Amino acid sequence: MLPVGSMITTMSNLTGLLTICRKAGKLVMGFDPMKDALSDGKACAVIIASDISPKTEKEVRFFSGKHNVPAVKTELTLDGIYYALGKKAGIITICDKGFADKALSLCEKEIDTGNMK
Repeated sequence: MLPVGSMITTMSNLTGLLTICRKAGKLVMGFDPMKDALSDGKACAVIIASDISPKTEKEVRFFSGKHNVPAVKTELTLDGIYYALGKKAGIITICDKGFADKALSLCEKEIDTGNMK
């Protein structure tokens, strides 16, 4: 298990990556825009906030699975996403393969700390 400081660093790296991704125009925020990006074939990964409702998480996993796009739950909360990106959203869709691969690897590090269920 990684120390708590590593967890904070991983979350900082993830929020920094998401910020860059948004500035590059490769980030879609919200449930309906996620569905549109999935159906258009633009989505490469879906990030789910930790405090999203179980019903919404189930629907996100259904739609992302239908389109073979990985969906991962993160320690970031709705408020954390709002603070980092300026928009309150529990579903973040990444529409660039490079950004998506890096975000997924950061989320795996976050899960390896043992804090996610």
